Amino acid sequence: MAKLLYVQTSPRKERSKSNQVAAAFLESYQKSHPDDTVETLNVFDADLPVFDGLTLQAKYTILHSKQHTAEERQAWSAVEKIIARFKAADKYVISLPMWNFGIPYRLKHYIDVLVQPGYTFKVGENGYEGLVLGKPVVVIYARGGEYLGAVEYDKQKTYMEQILGFIGFEDIRSIVVEPTLAGGEEQAQKAVEDGIEKAQEFASQF
Repeated sequence: MAKLLYVQTSPRKERSKSNQVAAAFLESYQKSHPDDTVETLNVFDADLPVFDGLTLQAKYTILHSKQHTAEERQAWSAVEKIIARFKAADKYVISLPMWNFGIPYRLKHYIDVLVQPGYTFKVGENGYEGLVLGKPVVVIYARGGEYLGAVEYDKQKTYMEQILGFIGFEDIRSIVVEPTLAGGEEQAQKAVEDGIEKAQEFASQF
């Protein structure tokens, strides 16, 4: 029995195109993997530690290979809790809209909590090495315009692939839903339908 963590990053709930495609994926996944468990983490609802004060100090204590004080240890435990929840999963689904050519700020906050030395990556003899290994991830992207292949504008998909690869992911599967605004409602609906079809195909083999 495997555990799948779904990271939801749009606050638009059922109106979100990325959420709609993710919902279709999860429905199909649960039908084809009835013994697996699915956990949802909405980054807009999650209690993410703020990186200032003792939390930031605790991070630099680690970077300088020193021991935490009792106060730092307490502050850092909130970070460790978020990381532990993430690493406890066997598979991942992340759905996200494009915001200003990039990712939602709460997703960036979540990533900044997760990506920590000694937890999700390390520095070895060959440089940076990811520590989240042997786990697949499906990333569902929704964008108002058409940006696939437009590297100068697409800081959404390119960033997600870079940061996921940095912490060790090699099996990264993408579903791009676009355009959701620029082409009108009919084209947006077609993009969602195509995304759902691909999501259902991925889910049965995930």
